This record gives sequence, structure tokens and C-alpha cells, in this order.
Amino acid sequence: MKNNRPHIIHVFPSFGRGGVPIKICHAINHFGRRARHTIISTNCDYGSEDLIEDGLDVAVDKSHHDVRGSLLSRLKRYRHYLKKSGADLLITYNWGSVEWALANSFGPLMRHIHVESGFGPDEANGTIARRDLFRRFAIRNIDALSVPSNTLIEIAKDKWKVPERKIKYIPNGVDLEKFTPDGDNCKITGFEKGKDEIIVGTIAPLRPEKNISRLITSFSHVLKNVPELKTRLLIMGEGVEKKKLEALADQLKNSDKVFFSGHISEPAKAIGILDIFAISSDTEQMPNAVNEAMAVGLPIAGVDVGDVKHMVSEENKPFIAPVGDDDAFANVIKELIGNKSLRDHIGRENLHHVRKYYNRRDMYKKYADLWGIN
Repeated sequence: MKNNRPHIIHVFPSFGRGGVPIKICHAINHFGRRARHTIISTNCDYGSEDLIEDGLDVAVDKSHHDVRGSLLSRLKRYRHYLKKSGADLLITYNWGSVEWALANSFGPLMRHIHVESGFGPDEANGTIARRDLFRRFAIRNIDALSVPSNTLIEIAKDKWKVPERKIKYIPNGVDLEKFTPDGDNCKITGFEKGKDEIIVGTIAPLRPEKNISRLITSFSHVLKNVPELKTRLLIMGEGVEKKKLEALADQLKNSDKVFFSGHISEPAKAIGILDIFAISSDTEQMPNAVNEAMAVGLPIAGVDVGDVKHMVSEENKPFIAPVGDDDAFANVIKELIGNKSLRDHIGRENLHHVRKYYNRRDMYKKYADLWGIN
């Protein structure tokens, strides 16, 4: 550890624009020069690189994408790199980094933290047995497993056999200075909110596991049953599903009621334009967007996956629909659209709740302790 500054190697399945890379970029910026970082992305996507502030001791290493050869040969290459680096800490993130975790596990070369924060669409309905076995072996000698949700604590204990003493629960925190109830100053290019118009919306990468089609279909059912509602659906984000989702809105004859904003570079200046935040995913753990929506004082219409229902205030819990009950999801959206006093009340309770339990500063304190940053 040079000058009491730990050298931390972060291995991501992808360092593209997504929840975990963005969160870690903010953490790196927060700690400044108190640590040295090396970032590796196993799929060559470094889309979050520009979020790291200039002047910090951060190396983005783009030389580790050769996946040719046997597993054993890859493990030897990774282990050689780790040994040569002289780093103090290895942090591996999610399933796509487990080969690096395994490489360090044979007589660990350095302290190792593994982070699990969620699953892709292939594990939306449950973890895959062969992956559970691989994870169990790869992380058997870790110092700690960091997870943001209660659901993942149970999976780690039951399926990956991680000792409870090694499991560190660090819920996602929100920047309460950045996300504030100030919707009047929120703007989205090409979108104008009408007088007395109720905007339902979400912000998410448009990937299959986010199941935005469920949200579009449920919103369509609301309009079909109560066509006089003055409301629109705002979908913020980009991704592989966009064309499919636009086609679905056309098919349901609601293209004039569904607006796709594209990528939102500053969510804090956009999310407050909503009146209701909706989350329709097939799989989640502790989505940052829910915390951000609560921080701007919004009610949440959601599906009971991961920790979504656990995250929101008690007053909001009845508006988190059971998994698989899309009619119930449509009904909670309809009820919130039609009741302003209810929206306002739940929004206030969510704001109080997120300020009490999910402050980003508390999250950073836990990261500092876990990462060994003074």
C-alpha cells in the first residue's frame, strides 16, 4: 500500500452505462486520491469511463479481453497479471467476473471482495445450478461478499454457501443533494408536459429483463378502461429493445401516448418531471432508480421483484403488485393516476423514507471501511 493509499483492481463484466459501473464511478470520484484504481471490463465496453473525474489515479486497462484457450490458460494469465500488479485489493463484480475471482482463489494473492448486485434475464426466475456451483468454488476464499439486497443475502447463504460473517449488506444510496423534489426545473428535450397532465414514467436501460413491454401494455389497459384520463407514459433510456417497444406502442394504438426520450445524461434533471415512477422488471435487486424517484418525492408503481417492495415506504407497499399479476400492476397505475392526494401523500412518505435509510454518504462510509480507504 503506497503512501497508505490502497491500489484496487476492479473487474467488471461490462463498464458500460449501467447501474453498477455508474455507482462505482461516483464512489471513485468521492474518494478522490485516497485510493489508486485499475479498471478492467471483460467485454471491452468502457462506456462509463468519462464519468471518472480528471486528475484521479485511475488506470483503465483495456488489454485483458483475450478469452482464447482453455479455462486453465485464462486463469494463469489472470493470476500472472494480479501477481505482477502488486495491488492490495481485488473487487470482482457479478457473474461475468467470476473467472478472475477463481484465479485469485488458489492461495489468494491479495485481499478479495466479490460484489453481487443482480442477475440477467437468464436468471430472472432463479439462479442457474451450474453457475451456483462455479460461484461457490470461485468465491470460497474471499474476504467479503458485498450485496445490496436482502434477497441476495439469502441466495448467498443458501446457494453459494458463503459464511454469514463474510456477507456485507450495503444498500444502494442516493445523492440527496443532487436528487431533490424540484420538478418545475426538470426538462426533457422534445417533451412538454401539459397543464394538469399526469406523467407516468420510468428510467432504465431498454433491455429484456427490464420488461418495459409490461409497462406499455399495462398503461394501455389503463387508457382502454379510462380513456378520458389526461396522462402519458414517458420512457427514458436507450437499449436493444427500443425498436420492439416502439412497435408495441404502435400496435396498441398508443404511440401518441408513449414518449421515448432516448438516453438521459442527467437523471436528476429529468426524473422530477414525472408524477408516478413505474418499475416493471422481471428481475431486480435494489434498483438505484427507485431510490432516485423516492428522493424527488414520487410514488412508486412496481412489481414485487428483488427488494423493490422492501425499499419503499409502508404507505407505498400496497402499490407494488405481485409478480406475474399484470392486471394488478395496471390497477395500481390507474389508482395513482386518479388520486392526486394519494400520490402526494405517498411521495412525501417515500422522501422521508429514503432520507432516513438510503443516504449515499452512509453507503460511502461502508465502502471506505470495506475497501480499506482511510
